[in-house]
Parts: sequence; C-alpha cells; structure tokens
Amino acid sequence: MTTDFTKTRAMFDLPPGVIYLDGNSLGPLPRAAALRVAQTVTAEWGQMLIGGWNKAGWMDQPSRVGDRIARLIGAEPGHVVMGDTLSIKVYQALASSLQMNPRRVILSDTGNFPSDLYMAQGLCQTLGDRDLVTVAPEALLEAIDETVAVVLVTEVDYRTGRRHDMAALSARAHDKGALIIWDLAHSAGAFRVDVAKGGADFAVGCSYKYLNSGPGGPAFIYVAPRHAETAPPALSGWLGHEAPFAFDRDYRPGRGIERMRVGTPPVLQLAALEAALDIWDAVDLDDLRARSLDLTDRFIAGVEAACPMLTLVTPRDPQARGSQVSFAHPEGYAIMQALIAAGVVGDFRAPDILRFGFTPLYTTFDEVDAAVAILARIMTTGAWDQPQFKTRAKVT
Repeated sequence: MTTDFTKTRAMFDLPPGVIYLDGNSLGPLPRAAALRVAQTVTAEWGQMLIGGWNKAGWMDQPSRVGDRIARLIGAEPGHVVMGDTLSIKVYQALASSLQMNPRRVILSDTGNFPSDLYMAQGLCQTLGDRDLVTVAPEALLEAIDETVAVVLVTEVDYRTGRRHDMAALSARAHDKGALIIWDLAHSAGAFRVDVAKGGADFAVGCSYKYLNSGPGGPAFIYVAPRHAETAPPALSGWLGHEAPFAFDRDYRPGRGIERMRVGTPPVLQLAALEAALDIWDAVDLDDLRARSLDLTDRFIAGVEAACPMLTLVTPRDPQARGSQVSFAHPEGYAIMQALIAAGVVGDFRAPDILRFGFTPLYTTFDEVDAAVAILARIMTTGAWDQPQFKTRAKVT
C-alpha cells in the first residue's frame, strides 16, 4: 500500500489561511468526525436511549477501538483498551508495576512530561516506601540498576523531540529485573511503534494529538501478554470487574486487558476517534515516517539558513527524533504568538522552546516553506517585539 497524502489531507477540516504545525498537541478535526458524533448523538443516544449500550455496541467500544490503536503501536490484538485520561492510565500502569515488583525506585528522566512525574510523585507519597529518581535523558540507560522497580519513560521528549531507544531501554530494564512503562503520547501516530518487539511491559498514550480524537479524547493502555492475566489493575473500577452487571460486593478483576477498564467509557469521544482512525486505514506507517523525516529535515534546514538567532534543540540525527522540531530563543513565547498571529500555529514550552509538530497526514512541503519564510520575516524585522505578544495566556 502506498499512501496518498493528498487524499488524507482532504479528510481534515483545516481552516483556510492557517498553517497548522501543532498537531502534536491537538490534532485537527477529521471531516467525518462531526457526522459520526452527530449520528451517535441522534440515532444512537437519541433513539436507542439506554439501549445503545447493547444495540450500538457502546460497551464493547473501548476494546474495539483499542484493537485499532494496537495496529499503530505494534501491539498484539486484544491487549489495548481505551478509557479515562492519560494521567489515569499512567497511574494504573505505575501502580500495577509497583505491586508486581517490590523494589523501591521508580526511575524516570528529566525530559519526561511533568504530568507523568507528578503521578509518580503522588504515588510515592501515598505508598510512603517508594522513591522517584530522575536523571538526564541521555543517562537513563546506564541508570537502570538492581534497585529499580520500574522505569517510566516517554518515548519522545515533549520539548525537544528527542526519541529514546525503546528496545535498548526495555532490554536493559529486564536484564536488571525491572519493569518498563512507555508513554506514547508523542509517538502513536507520529511513526511506527512496536511495543511487542520493543519489549514494553506496559504502554500508555493519548488519542487527541496525532490520532485526532479531539480535545479531551480518551487514552489507551497496553499490557503485554505475559502480564495480562496477572497484572493487578490498581484502580478497581466496576467496568474492570469480571462481571460488572453481577453487582457483586467484592471486586474480581476481568480477564486480560479488560481488567484495565475503570469507569464508564466516553462514548461520544470514542465515536470521534473511530472516525479519525478510518483515515489511518489508508496509511502505510513506513510512508508516514519517510514523509515525516522529509518534512522535518526541510524545516530544520530552512530555519537554520534563515534564522541563525534560533538554536536547534531537536536531534539532527533523523532516527533520534520523533515528528516535531524545536528551536530555542529567550523570547520564544513572544515569537510564537507573532507566528500564530501571522497564521502559522505552533506552540511554546517553557522556558524558551518554540515547538513545531509535523503531521504527514495533512502537512505539505509548501506549508513548510511558507512557515519558514514567515518565521524569517518575524525574526529579521523584530515583529515579535510588541506588548500584545508578550502577555502569557493560560495555555501556551
């Protein structure tokens, strides 16, 4: 299968006059999503009422959609389930791992997404006998030793785009008797992921970035087959029960990945995600990666030639990065606001990072060239140096 990226771009409702380079933070609207959600609201919820749980398959939706995510992350069928938020799924995977391994240390890196670290800190406070240790991203491999219970790592650094070596870190963790959890928030839909061959014990991720499920879209969790029937679910919600509608007073974990369900699934958001995943049925992941690298290489070369005052913080080695490019500048926030005002949408990450996401499903080479030209104009004219661009919004 050869991917036609002209056709996939046409499947998105993109605002005219906007170059959208922020799909690594929130994916745009798939054209089919509004109709799919409307159908779920009117034909299912509206006409079936509570019968939609059976007639429309709402109860099976988390597993059905999970199997479609599985293809994108290299997971075995039947080992991914949807539901809740990414932070909840991080907590589940981490708490389960700590029950499976009595060692004291949770190891992560300083480039990990803060929410993951916050969940680990909170869990350490709750348990009282575990410690979170963080090291520089490049030091993570050597830091895995016999004291580590679980390694918690995001495959692609949310600030720099640096990509960890999944197979090498997983192998090291297992060699030292540790478990490893992979956060795929900036991986799933960005390039081919292979959690099975990569040796992940658990993997988690969100669906509203490269997978385009919409703001607040549900997260997923993967449990390796070797742990599927024994991993303690940590959050013993009623839909993770072996027989939810038996309404037993005591919890019994469900079979396999079903035990990682917690609460009622977000049916409307899952409907939007199903529409988004229809696009992926026409995408070859090797084609996706090749185009991603071409787009990011082109952007890096263009910006470095036109804007020497910006410092590249994303790895130059194509295999060492995800599908985003980041540049640093002390006035990064104001520069990004000026770019957005000029129709190029990226985002800012403290303290000084201008972040640009490249999503081959809809980003074109002409847009890359235009974005470089607009950024160069803003930098050479100092157009960013205005008060309205320096006032921080709640979301950056």
